[in-house]
Amino acid sequence: MSKSTQNRRQFIANSGKASIAIAAMPLISKITPNVFEVSAYQQQALPYAYNALEPFIDAMTMEIHYSKHAATYAKNLGDACTAEKVDTNTTSLNDLLKNISRYSPKMRNNAGGHYNHELFWQLMKPAPATAPTGALADAITKTFGSFDAFKASFGDAAKARFGSGWAWLVFKKEGGLAISSTPNQDNPLMDIAEVKGFPLLGLDVWEHAYYLKYQNKRPDYINAWWNLVNWEYVQKRYAEATH
Repeated sequence: MSKSTQNRRQFIANSGKASIAIAAMPLISKITPNVFEVSAYQQQALPYAYNALEPFIDAMTMEIHYSKHAATYAKNLGDACTAEKVDTNTTSLNDLLKNISRYSPKMRNNAGGHYNHELFWQLMKPAPATAPTGALADAITKTFGSFDAFKASFGDAAKARFGSGWAWLVFKKEGGLAISSTPNQDNPLMDIAEVKGFPLLGLDVWEHAYYLKYQNKRPDYINAWWNLVNWEYVQKRYAEATH
């Protein structure tokens, strides 16, 4: 075993030990999500406990993902806004992302990372997922042929993303649905995105999102994640986007 592998495993072990006592405890503070956009520049509290998404996402992975990776994006975003003189009282996070090419790589990485993770937490829920209904279900069937065909195409986008990134269901700027993927912490709101539009559903395929439980088996993580999708929240985003 290489020294770097030993160091990585030691870090994970130490992080896990620190989380055991709190992993099963619900977080007291809950947020009421803004359906149409992630508006806050600061990290918000999770709307469920670290262990609430088990067995599909384990408590240790969730705690490390939220309290270390996502928290770092929020902190670094604040630092970037100060350095690049972004007034967070007058510039929405959405507008910042839509003009991200004007800013530094640090701003791009951390603004995207913060937005993507704040959205990701809301896109999941502990209750067993079923399937979309209503207008969103109709749009998915019209665009992809069936819900199962959509899931297969979305899963393919997530599996095919080389390295770290995200898979997305997007309401395109010109209208209609599309599946896309982005590298690193980019997202469809950004003016540099290949497919631009409003993200309805996103899946984090960075290794830290699944590696503790699924190791290198990204397809297994993707298949398990469908059990957690908060379709009610996705449907609200679609309703807002199409108004």
